[in-house]
Amino acid sequence: MSRLNIVLLAVLVVCALATVTSTHQARKLFVELERARAEHKRIEVEWGQLQLEQSTWAKHAHIEAIASKSLAMRLPDARRLQFITPAPPAEAPR
Repeated sequence: MSRLNIVLLAVLVVCALATVTSTHQARKLFVELERARAEHKRIEVEWGQLQLEQSTWAKHAHIEAIASKSLAMRLPDARRLQFITPAPPAEAPR
């Protein structure tokens, strides 16, 4: 009977070590998952900020201010403007 006890003790030790190893692995994976979730949230916040910044930079008044100050652009004189209107489409023969 002592051999059976030794075998059962060895099986018990192996099972205990497997339980500890799997628990440790599960905790490591959970920590990695939480880090990935935090990174995802940070990236979503940054994406929202970038979209807001893009909309600010694309506003007409901002573009006009940059064109007039940095590039020294100005509106043309009204006498030099020419408007071109498209010709009406010709009627198809019947």
